[in-house]
Amino acid sequence: MSHDAYAALRRPAFRRYLLGHVLAVLGQGMLAVAVGWELYERTGSTAVLGLVGLVQVIPLVALVLPAGHVVDSRDRRLVLIAAELVIGAAALGLAAASLARAPIPVYYGLLALYGVGRTFQLPAKQAILPGLVPLPVFTNAVAWNSGGWQAAEVIGPALGGALIALAGTAAAAYLACGLAGLVFALLLTRIAVLSRPAGNRRLSWRALLEGIRFVRDSRVLLAAMSLDLFAVLLGGVMALLPVFAKDYLDVGPTGLGWLRAAQSLGAVTTSMALAHGPPLRRAGPKLLASVVGFGAAIVVFGLSRSFLLSVVALFLAGAFDGVSVVIRLALAQIKTPDELRGRVSAVNTLFIGMSNELGEFESGMAAALVGPVLAVVGGGVAVILVVAAVTRRWPEMARLDRLEDLAEGGWEDPAPG
Repeated sequence: MSHDAYAALRRPAFRRYLLGHVLAVLGQGMLAVAVGWELYERTGSTAVLGLVGLVQVIPLVALVLPAGHVVDSRDRRLVLIAAELVIGAAALGLAAASLARAPIPVYYGLLALYGVGRTFQLPAKQAILPGLVPLPVFTNAVAWNSGGWQAAEVIGPALGGALIALAGTAAAAYLACGLAGLVFALLLTRIAVLSRPAGNRRLSWRALLEGIRFVRDSRVLLAAMSLDLFAVLLGGVMALLPVFAKDYLDVGPTGLGWLRAAQSLGAVTTSMALAHGPPLRRAGPKLLASVVGFGAAIVVFGLSRSFLLSVVALFLAGAFDGVSVVIRLALAQIKTPDELRGRVSAVNTLFIGMSNELGEFESGMAAALVGPVLAVVGGGVAVILVVAAVTRRWPEMARLDRLEDLAEGGWEDPAPG
């Protein structure tokens, strides 16, 4: 029987979800560019830009575990709709603030509200996905979802910049983000999600920490999350790309743009290839090999003095990371019982969020101590060593074959619509 590369897309519920998801990510990319451009234009302060990230991370750290509990104890579709409405309201508020040239603290308040919406959005998006497609095509759905997200991550900031230039104001990009969130919420009202939320559980530390305990006790899931955490933490180079563009590759802003886009383009390419390929076999060895490939590509980038080679190295790093993302996200949702998917997704969100933020900090500090080249090359080598350590600590990862064989807690096929 031939592989159906479009199996997930044949499900109307998944198509609506994917369209809304891509629109939302496009809008959020536009908002990110607009905030940075407008606040720096108004203040000329890098400290102001630093606080933009901080006011969005604080809600993530403070609320992500309660958010996971809410996702598991309420209707996930309604939680995601509410999160999109909060994001849309915050973005529309930023548009109004921009037009009124409101004081900077007003922007921070709206960005904190935006961060609250994102904190509930992220685990809800991950937990809702298994309720849209049957198990045999779930990895296909993850590949399409990941590819759409990566493509939107590339296109969103570019659209935001173009929209600001065309309209002459950041308010246009905020407005587009707000409308995208509202459209996603509207699409979600037309989606029937198969899930079995546990009901109104009493909020307690035990309930909040169940996701952490499940990840801790699931050796293969803990191994996969550890690989992702340390790969991003040690192998991330985004914060140092301006340094390499200017000091080592001698390219201007256009070259820097290509360097920034290359990794995401590689991830999109891999996600689409996985979507069109047969169901994954030998998922564990492929995950380990992809992280090794990511580390090796980062080493090549650090040593390169050729712009073309550097772009190719980052493209390959993104391609290898794309394999890792699809396997890891599919593994997390397939391995996790339905009643825990929100809290496990919250743990995964915390891993990703903190590793991204700490990864940029680690890159900057390491470059300041030993120089950019040694920091990047050393980070790539460290990623490869982490794979060796994970393989030794959790040898069952190297034996993992079909992800679908790990399904726990039952998996009912949702209705086609």
